[in-house]
Amino acid sequence: MRKAVPLILPLLLMAGAAGAADRSTPEQAKALVQEAAAYLKAKGPEEAVKAFHDPKGTFVRQDLYVFVFDTAGKYVASGANPKLAGTSASDLTDAEGKPLVQEMIARTRDTPEAALDYVWLNRRTNKVEHKHSYLIRQGDYIVGSGSYSQ
Repeated sequence: MRKAVPLILPLLLMAGAAGAADRSTPEQAKALVQEAAAYLKAKGPEEAVKAFHDPKGTFVRQDLYVFVFDTAGKYVASGANPKLAGTSASDLTDAEGKPLVQEMIARTRDTPEAALDYVWLNRRTNKVEHKHSYLIRQGDYIVGSGSYSQ
């Protein structure tokens, strides 16, 4: 059994490094939001929502997905869970009780681009982690995506 330990340790270290490598960066989240906002503007909400909800489409990458709220706080799209579309999220809070959607609406009211840090469940790790989201207001919609801290 003792001989197995030296073989297992490198495998565990490689697995941990691979998990960190699977995490997207804030820059990648920002680029995704910019592409999604441009797509929404060019194609309109109906076609954009279909694209944002496609798990094999261009708007779901590694651990990134696009979410969209309207200015009333209703989910328009969620690449993580398309069933949320049409539901109210105006009272949604993060794991620490921060009023998440209201803060997104407020931050993009006067400035079309913003960022927000909050605490959210990472479905890949099943742990509550710090998340940094980039937001763009496109008309009556707030388009966002976020990366988890590494």
